[in-house]
Order: sequence, then structure tokens, then C-alpha cells
Amino acid sequence: MAVLTPIARDVTARGTRTRVVEIGSGPPLVLLHGFLGTHRVFEDVLEPLASRFHVLALDLPGFGDSEKPAPSRFNYGLETFAEVVADVIAALNVGRSHLIGHGLGGSVALTLAAEHPEFVDHLVLVAPQIFPQSLSRQTRSFLMPLLGAFIFKQVFGRSMFRRYFNNEVYGPGHAVPPDRIDSLYDSFNSPAARESAYAVLRASLDTRTSIARLTRVRAPTMVVWGRADSLVTPLDAAKLVRQIPSACMEFVDSGHSPQEEQPGQFVFTVQKFLLDQRQ
Repeated sequence: MAVLTPIARDVTARGTRTRVVEIGSGPPLVLLHGFLGTHRVFEDVLEPLASRFHVLALDLPGFGDSEKPAPSRFNYGLETFAEVVADVIAALNVGRSHLIGHGLGGSVALTLAAEHPEFVDHLVLVAPQIFPQSLSRQTRSFLMPLLGAFIFKQVFGRSMFRRYFNNEVYGPGHAVPPDRIDSLYDSFNSPAARESAYAVLRASLDTRTSIARLTRVRAPTMVVWGRADSLVTPLDAAKLVRQIPSACMEFVDSGHSPQEEQPGQFVFTVQKFLLDQRQ
């Protein structure tokens, strides 16, 4: 069996350097990470998916190894992120692609499917924040006038970051390695990255445009959710399926990040959906 080796390359999208990790061959499959994530949140599923697909895992602008332009130069909203993904697909000439989006990446994938259906074959939304949520105390502290920005950009250190992922992102008893959380923190821990992430946090509060796009999605869609998700309520899964035409849903025994917490079940579920010729 041939060894699958990821290749990292940079693509200019919306005038911004965007890191893309490629692996595998077959139908193109684009992976989009969530808030404070990078392509590494898909690390455990890259090779299994690459056995059947040409996988492209992006670091969205402002995150990971992609450029982190100032918010005055780059609009960190869903529409701009969706245009970045469209530019990457066009630049790499991979054609109509399957999309998997987790959290923030799910909202981006939904936006692309609604605004540019020509780019999207099948759509997998993994616990996307589409409807308004009850915010945790920590997130509310980040949004306090004046003081919130200071806390997020200056006080939000490694131990708080670890606690956020262990207590809010991942479910109880998860086996996600601590060094991955630390790698995400290292990607986040620069003034430019914190400034970008804070702009994304503020922009993500208003979900009205995402809700309005739901009925415009025409791609066959699967909604995947962790049963123990405490960050974005699993009750939203049924709401999404009711409003997106041609949608189904699957639950995984995990928290907010099933591709990290239950990679085997995640790959099985996603591949069955994407390869089912009856779709």
C-alpha cells in the first residue's frame, strides 16, 4: 500500500496567503476547521479520508499557518471566508468539491453552498453555529465592552486555552492529545492571530444571514453532531435538517469535535454519505 504523505502549499485567495494541506487522490474533498482551530483538528481523519478522496484541508485566514491580515484589511465574516474557499478551489482547479465544515467552518461551508452552488457537490456540516446560542461565562467575558478585548488578547493564556478546549470543546473522557491543544494555542498566541480571532468572534455573533441561507442550499447535506456537545446545542441538528432541503443527520458519541474524539466513527459516517451513489 502506498504511503500517503500530506503536502502543504500556499494559495493566494482574496489577496491573502492561505495554507492548504493536500493528501490523497479521487473526488475532491475540502475540510474547514472551526473557531481557534487549524487543519490539525482533522489530523486523525486525513489519511483514512485520503484513501478515497483528494483531501484539501485549509487554514482559514487568521488561523494556523495562513496569513493573519489586520481586520482593517480583511473582513473576517462568513461571506469573505466563503470567497476564500471558492478562490482556493478555483486556483487548484479541482472542480466541484465535497465540503466538510466544523463549527465556524460549517457556517462557511453553508455560505459557500448557498452563494456558489457550482462549487459544492455534497455538504457535511459538523456542529455549525447557525442559530443563536447561550454563551458560556468565559465567552461572555470576552465580549464585555473594552475589558473583553483586553482579556482575549492579553489574558487568555495557555492554561485558560487548555481549559476551554477540555471543558467546552471536547466531551468528558475524550482522548485528544494535549500536544494538539498546545499546537492550536501556539498558532493562536501572536498579536496578529489574536486580533484576527477576536474579529471572527465578534462577527460570528449575528447568525441571521446564516439562518436566511438555509433554504437556499441545494447540495445533498448531512448534519453531524456530538451527543455531548456543550458548546453548540445538539438540538440545533433537527432544526437544520428541517430547513435544509435534502438533509439528513447523524449523531456521534462525542463533544463538539467528533472528528477528533471519535475519528473512526466519523470517517465511516462521512464516507458512507459521500460515496453513496443513491445520493
